[in-house]
Amino acid sequence: MSVRYRILLFVILALAASVFLLPTFAPTPSWWPWQQPIRLGLDLRGGTHLLYAVDIDQAIANGVERQRQDLERELRDTQVGTVTVGRDQLTMRVRLGNRDKRTQVTELIRRRFPHLRLAESANPEGSDLSLSLEPREATRMRDSVVEQALKIIRNRIDQFGVAEPTIQKQGSDQIVVQLPGIQDPQRAKELIGRTAQLEFKLVAQQAGPGVAELPGKGETSGRSTYLVENRTLLTGDAVVNASVRPGSAMEGMAVDFQFDARGAKVFGDITSANIGRQLAIVLDNHVESAPVIRDAITGGRGQITGSFDIAGAQDLANVLRHGALPAPLKLIEERTVGPSLGRDSIHSGSVSFIVGSSLVWIFMAIYYRGGGLITDLGLLLNVLLLLGAYAAFGFTLTLPGIAGMVLTVGMAVDANILILERMREELRVGKSARGAIQAGYERAWSAILDSNVTLFLSGVILFHFGSGPVRGFAVTLCIGIVTTLITSVFATRVVYDWLVTRKRLATLSV
Repeated sequence: MSVRYRILLFVILALAASVFLLPTFAPTPSWWPWQQPIRLGLDLRGGTHLLYAVDIDQAIANGVERQRQDLERELRDTQVGTVTVGRDQLTMRVRLGNRDKRTQVTELIRRRFPHLRLAESANPEGSDLSLSLEPREATRMRDSVVEQALKIIRNRIDQFGVAEPTIQKQGSDQIVVQLPGIQDPQRAKELIGRTAQLEFKLVAQQAGPGVAELPGKGETSGRSTYLVENRTLLTGDAVVNASVRPGSAMEGMAVDFQFDARGAKVFGDITSANIGRQLAIVLDNHVESAPVIRDAITGGRGQITGSFDIAGAQDLANVLRHGALPAPLKLIEERTVGPSLGRDSIHSGSVSFIVGSSLVWIFMAIYYRGGGLITDLGLLLNVLLLLGAYAAFGFTLTLPGIAGMVLTVGMAVDANILILERMREELRVGKSARGAIQAGYERAWSAILDSNVTLFLSGVILFHFGSGPVRGFAVTLCIGIVTTLITSVFATRVVYDWLVTRKRLATLSV
């Protein structure tokens, strides 16, 4: 490629980086093609840091309980006689009213519930069955709990409207949540930690076995507690969508929800079989509302009311839409970084970068003279491209990222020093300016490439295994290596080639 086209290519790169960077440093008009400034991390912008522990054992217990409810429903639908399914920790016990149905029940369990392991009961009459989770299924559930929680928390936070949150796994059972710009974390904590286990149960006529007393929303119903049957008719797993709409003046905002096909059928069967009774809508063991079933509801839709304000209704719709957490979360660490501390960090980081870079630029200009000035031009382009990449790809700049920029300048200088020293050696043996330039770049290239590839691989490893600040440093390191190779080797070479061809350069100032 000719010198003219190479110069044009780097001019285009510099202009593109400037377009991406302008919103970070100055207000831009509405017609400007890029409006997103560089995103700042928690240590620069301020915000909230939360560390949660996931109760994995409780998640497995919840899974066993869901299996128990499904099994009890299946056995009731197949009409095998009186049957109860109880649970003792992670073990289910099936008591049959008719032991002649034992073989039929056993075959149904093997066919419909392959993850349950059947054990012979100690009951001499042989009318009981003991069931437990297959070890492989228990291991799979244990491994997937944290990943499920991560996905659900990400979905909830995305709806919360936080720009560039950090949500990642730490260790085997912990989750780190960083919310830049959030100074009041209470609503975020409530949204994240809400289990959102939605259940539909019938309100009992009177107290007795199989009935529990649950707290209710007394401000709307006039009742502070409800007697509710323990049997869960349907859970929130069947909910596929939820939205907010205005309710009555007394009810405030309401949350509409929609079931999937299976849930719609089950809900229709429940309402048609219980006309005239109250159906309790239970969320996290609190009765949100308990409407009377007037007619069979076959459309697969329902509604929750409870004097919600707009934010509360939106949060409830959010958690219902994205599912319940697979296990409770325990908040074990909370830190809030104020915006003033973030501004101090930006100031300190910027000063360190400017001072460090300026000293390097001055040294290169004094020690290598004309060659040092060309190196300084390449360093300026390097920093411009690095910051432009941050803005263009939406990377989050952190304090360790600023440290990575200082390191990038050092690596770029090192690459140019190798080139300039090789040029000096070639000039000492009597080569012309053109020959010294070509030999200097060719002889330094292998050393520059090897060292930068090694550093790039180190950055990839840091990003893969690191977290938080380590990842911020690794991102800057990897981008900086790419921009260093582009500017230190190719951009500065274009300047030398232009001087040789256009200015008839006879000697080199290095």
